[in-house]
Order: sequence, then C-alpha cells, then structure tokens
Amino acid sequence: MFRTALRNVLAHKARLLMTVLAVMLGVAFVSGTLVFTNTLSNALQNSSAKGFDQVDVAVTAKAQEDVGDRIVKTPELTEALREQSAKVPGAASAVGVVSGFTAIADRDGKLVGGGFQSQGGNFWGDKDPRYPLKEGAAPHGANEVAIDSETARRAGYEVGDTVRISIDGPVLTPKITAVFTTDDGNVAAGGSLALFDTPTAQKLFGKTGTYDEIDVKAAAGTSQAALKSALDAALPEGEVETTTAQRLADDQAEMISASMSGLKQGLLVFAGIALFVGTFIIANTFTMLVAQRTKELALLRAVGASRRQVTRSVLIEAFVVGTVAGATGLVAGIGIGAGLRSLLGTLGATVPDGPLVVSPGTVATSFAVGVVITMLAAWLPGRRAAKIPPVAAMSSVHAKATTKSLVLRNTLGALFSAAGVAVVLAATTMDGSDGQAPMGLGAVLLIIGVFILTPLLSRPLIAAATPVLRIFGVSGKLARQNSVRNPRRTAATASALMIGLTLITGMTVMAGSLQKSIDKMASAAISADYVVSMANGNTLSTDVEEKLKATDGVTATSPLRNAPARIGGVTEYLTGVTSAIGELTDLKVDDGTFEVAGTRVVVDQDTAEDHGWKAGSTFTAAYEDGEKQKLTVAGVYEGNELIRGIMLDASLLTGHQEDPSDMQVMVKTSGGASDAAKDRLEKALGSNPAIKVQSKQDLSDDIAQMFTLMLNMLYGLLAMAVIVAVLGVINTLAMSVFERSQEIGMLRAIGLERRAVKRMVRLESLVISLFGGVLGIGLGVFFGWAAGELLGTKMSTYELVLPWDRMAVFLLLAAGVGVLAALWPARRAARLNMLAAIKSE
Repeated sequence: MFRTALRNVLAHKARLLMTVLAVMLGVAFVSGTLVFTNTLSNALQNSSAKGFDQVDVAVTAKAQEDVGDRIVKTPELTEALREQSAKVPGAASAVGVVSGFTAIADRDGKLVGGGFQSQGGNFWGDKDPRYPLKEGAAPHGANEVAIDSETARRAGYEVGDTVRISIDGPVLTPKITAVFTTDDGNVAAGGSLALFDTPTAQKLFGKTGTYDEIDVKAAAGTSQAALKSALDAALPEGEVETTTAQRLADDQAEMISASMSGLKQGLLVFAGIALFVGTFIIANTFTMLVAQRTKELALLRAVGASRRQVTRSVLIEAFVVGTVAGATGLVAGIGIGAGLRSLLGTLGATVPDGPLVVSPGTVATSFAVGVVITMLAAWLPGRRAAKIPPVAAMSSVHAKATTKSLVLRNTLGALFSAAGVAVVLAATTMDGSDGQAPMGLGAVLLIIGVFILTPLLSRPLIAAATPVLRIFGVSGKLARQNSVRNPRRTAATASALMIGLTLITGMTVMAGSLQKSIDKMASAAISADYVVSMANGNTLSTDVEEKLKATDGVTATSPLRNAPARIGGVTEYLTGVTSAIGELTDLKVDDGTFEVAGTRVVVDQDTAEDHGWKAGSTFTAAYEDGEKQKLTVAGVYEGNELIRGIMLDASLLTGHQEDPSDMQVMVKTSGGASDAAKDRLEKALGSNPAIKVQSKQDLSDDIAQMFTLMLNMLYGLLAMAVIVAVLGVINTLAMSVFERSQEIGMLRAIGLERRAVKRMVRLESLVISLFGGVLGIGLGVFFGWAAGELLGTKMSTYELVLPWDRMAVFLLLAAGVGVLAALWPARRAARLNMLAAIKSE
C-alpha cells in the first residue's frame, strides 16, 4: 500500500502541485513570521543587554499607595542619596540619571525620530562611560547639547551646528558640542537621543536637584548581588527599590518578547486564515483524486485490501505532499523573514544588527503544520472512499452523495448557522468587552454553518445568473450546468474565496463606520477651530497657552490641564479649563448648566452616575498638595471619547499643582479655520516640530490615515488567503476539465469551437468566484454591522456606513479571480485532442 501511495503521488504530480503551493504559502507565512520575530527579538535583546554594561545595580524610587483622601507622592532621589549610594561598600561609582521627551528637528524643521522614541537625558560630567564621544566635548550649560550619531547622520548635523529642540513646548536652539554613540534601544529602533549637562537636564525635565534613577557600578571583585545587599542595608527602607542589572536585562528581554509576541500572534492569525482557506483546497483536491480513482480503490478492496489500508494509502499521499510543502514552505519562510527585516530598513526603521534566527522550533513547526494540515484535510476523503462497497465502486466512476447524507449535511449547516446568528445577535446586546468573546464564537459558528450549507445555497444563487449566462449561448448554458453539477466541489472552491472576502469586507465596514462616528463626535463635541497638542501625546508647557492667547486673531483659548485628586476615597482626574470652555465645546447638558467658575464644576454623565451626583450636589476634593476643597456640581454633560471627566477653573487647580502642564489647548480664531490662521499659530509657537496645531478636519484626517494604514496592512496580509483561493479555483477547474475530457471531446466533435470551449470554462470559473464573492461580502456586512452594534454601546455617535464603492471593487476582485484562475484550465480544455478525449474514460 505504501508503494501504491507513492506511485499515485508521482502519477498525479500536476494535480497535486496546486495543493503543495497552497500548503506551502501558509507554511511560508508561519515560518516567515517566526523567523522575523525571533530575529528581531534576538537583535533587540542583545542591543538592550549592552545598555546595562555600565550599571550593576539600579536604584529607583518606590511608588507609594494613595491613602484615604491624601495623594501620597513618590519619594525623590536626591543628590544626597546618590552620594550615599556611591559610598556604600563595594560601589565604585554612582551616576544620577534624568530623562524625558525631547524632540529634535531636522534641517527642514521636521521631527527626527517618532514621538515616544524622541528622548533626552543627562551627560554625566566630562566623560560619561554610558555614551562614548565620537567627536566633540561634553555639553555644559543651557545652550549646549550632545546628540547621538544616528540622529546626526539622519538629520545631517555636525559638531558646531545649532539645532532646534523642544521639551514641552517652547523651542530651544542650543549648539551641538558633541556626537556620541549608544546602544540605546530607542535609537536602534529609529528614535533620537539628546543629552544636556545634569543641572540643565534636571531643570528642563522638571526634576531640579533630583534624579529618575541612580545607576551604581560595582567595584572589582564585588558581585551584583553583594552590591544590592549593601545598598538595601544602607538606603532608606520603604523609599527606594534596588534592582540588579541582570534582573533589568532579563525584565527588558521579557518585555521585548512580550511586544514581539503581540506582533507574532497578529501575523500568525493571518497565516492561520491562509492555512484554513488552504484546507478547503486540500480536501477538495483529495476528494476529486479519490473520486477519479474509485475503480482503482475498489479493485484493491476486491483483491484483499482492508478499509483501513485504503484510508492509510490516501493519508500516506497526504503525508508526502505535506512534507514537501513543509520543506519548501520553510525555505520560502526564511526568505520572507529576511525580506521583512530588510523592508523595515527601507521604511526608515533601524533594526539592530544580528544573525537571522532559524530556531529548531521554527523548523519543527513548519513541518508539523504542513503535514498535519494536509493529513487532516485528506482524512475525510480517504475514509469516505474506503466505505464504498467494491461492487458499487466498480460499477460507477462517481459515487453520488445519498439523500440521507445531504439531509444530514443541510440539517447540521442550518443548526450551526442558526446558532451562530443567535449568538452574534445576543452579543450585540451586551456591554462592550463582555460581548467580544460571544461574538467571536458566533462568527465561527456562522462561517462553519454557511460552509456546510454552501452546496445547498449554490443552486439558487448560481441560477440567479442564468439570464446573464444565456447571452453567451451554448457556452453560458453549459457553464451554468457545470457549476451546479458537483455542488460540494463548487462549494469548497467558493468557500475559500468567501472567507477572505468576509474578513476584508467586515474590516472595511468597521473602519468606515468608526471613521464616520469619530468625525461626528469631533464636530459635535468641539467648537474650537484648533486643538494644540504635543506630537507624542506628552503634556504642554503652560507657556503655550499664553503665547496662543497673545496671537493676532485668537478670540478664545482654554487649556485642558489634568491633575489627580482624591474624591470619596478614590482617585479621579480633574481637568482645569477657563470660562471660555463653553464657547470652545458643544457638549449636551443633561442636568443643570454648563458653568465653570470659582468652585462650580461640570461633570460627565458616567462620573456623575458613579458618585450619585446631580446638578447642585457638592463633594470634597483632596488635591495633590494635600489641600481639600468643597466643589459644587453646576451641570452634568454627555461625555465622549474626546472630552470627559470633571472640569473646573484652571486657576483654582493650578494653585495646588507643583508643576502644572496641559494635555491640550483649544483655540478659536476670529476668521475660523484657515491656512493663514494655522500658519500664524504655528509661527507664534516658534514653528515647533514637537507641537501639532490641528483643525477638526486635521484630527479627522489623522484618524482616517490611521485606519487607512491599518486596512492596507490587513489587505496585504489577507491577500495571502485570496492567492490561496485563486489556486483553489485553478485546481477545481483543472480537475473538472480532466473529468469532463470525454464530454469536451464530444462537444468539439459535434461542432463546438475552441473559442466556445474556453468561454465555457471561463464562465464556469466566473460564476463560482462570484458565488463565493457574494457570500463573503454578505457575511462581511453582517459581521461589520454586528461589531458596530457592540461598539455602539460605548460610542453614542456610532453609525453604520456601508462602503458601496469598495464592496463593488471586492466583487470585481472576485470576478477577476475567476477570470485569472480560468486562463490555464480553459486553454487546456480547448487544446484537447477530440479523438483521444472521446476514447478516454
């Protein structure tokens, strides 16, 4: 039986090629994902570990828990504490570390590095072992700075140049006195690092006389554990924490692995989709191969082969195919992994140097996936073939499905579909995250149910195309009959395309609806012409609002100044605003009036419900400085994702803040939003690369850009499933042509032209592809609607938007798949030798 199985594989090389390609693509995606993420993770971990070469034990402040109505501040790491750490037995030196966001502009005024990767810190003394100088001298004073060599190279800066820098708003223009090298992971990932002398860094980052961390270097012969013990004994208990560099490196490695895990899982989901689609093709292929060899298998049964041996022979074929696909997929995956790393470099992301990592786990996974998926898909056709009685099989080339089996299949499909719809509909009534798991379960049940029912659905849906097919005469009529001749095979082929288009359509509906909802939210909640914020989401200096207020054409401004407070034993965030906030927002008030003045505040509906407040209610707030004050609720408004919380007079809040700063500043101008007004505001802020001045349209465009980027990535990943579906259609048509060789020969003999034969095969392919496309788009719209209903519980402005133009494109894509897939089978059918085809069985 083993020799028979191998001979069958070699005898059907062309037929099995598409199956090998389908499995190979899925395996390549899996192995490529593993190679890419393992390589990137290994490179980042090695780079990160180098960053701890100059520290053996790190001393940090221990976070304190809030107690009662008092906000407990985190202890400060003072210079005295650093000196004490340096004198601990076994310590060679102790360096104070200060860091914070620092934006560097290139020569065109644009931000170097991206957002959160733009960092600043302190250069310790005249020679800092953490940052070896490549050229120049250490910075001293507020007008000098050192920048990393990668940033200098990317931005074209040299020692002696003046650079534009921003910490929290105002623009600084220090001179570059040094360029240094670093193993900092942010820089390796494409960010930037600027260093000031320690007093300047402390002042700029609001930490005068204190540090974020104290890095202690051990003396020769002292272990990290011994130094940690000495520091624990000498430093104030309960105020500081000590961590060895080895522990820091391990924690960093775990963080990197965790961040890579998210990327890996995301990519593997799409690899799984491609494999899932490929499973239909594999099952389809083996079903047709077994059907074509029914007489052969019956003869084996007649000469003594058992059912188990027949099933085993089919599984051996699948094992060989899976092994070949696993090996080729692994090789292709290694190339994909290397290509993705190179692609990151071309996109501007700097990846640390390191070898390509192909772990034993990746190799084992590739072969396991290839073999297991193929054998699972082939098991059912093999089992079905073994159950056919030898006499019945030898008397009929194609054993048709019994009425009993069709009834059972349709009943199962109806039950799965009904259960899936019921669970999805139930999930739409749940609250936010509670409905996510049920909705996912319902979606899986519905897709399985529709797949099982697809043979039943194929006849009426394909029949709907009859009027169009009649235009093509005999070719159209034959194409329709061929499409429904074997509903199971048509269903399996169409299902592969259906799954890909379901996901694409569902995500497109979701993205378009969310975009529309956020647009409505912004226009409904914000009356300001502009919103000013930091590029990385950090806080703005209070100087920014003062500069904006003094700008020509500005009629109203209000900061959004956040600060924690203890209210009723829990921490709530207060937002300081000016009296102009009513003019700058358009929030619906459910109770009371929208009045922010003195001790009168406004509260969003959710917060009011949590505390049982209404207009006229009073409560006591304990500010971060420990002072308490009684506040009165003037009104309750409907908050949203853009604006929510407790709003009070900014001047009242600022008096209790040690270092006030703003999350955003809202601005209204006399002439409304215009290019000229925006230009005036940007110039008033010194054309700062770290600050964004955005109109409502800009905010909407930013969000749209994010959705577009996300969708394009998803489209690219889901293209794998569509490619696999194309292979499936080609496979089905090729085998259909092979099965119908005699029939095609007879048609040619009675006068059907080659051109008409080609048209017949192309139309059959087109009908099957459009059938899968219609099912996929229909399911995608349903899932998009259902997910939107779930989101609507958290987003009051959510509105379903059906992207008719894109859905039309998706349907055209399905048609294109059909036309493309039919090229080779149609050509093969048209070139069949009439006499040879008529004599074939």
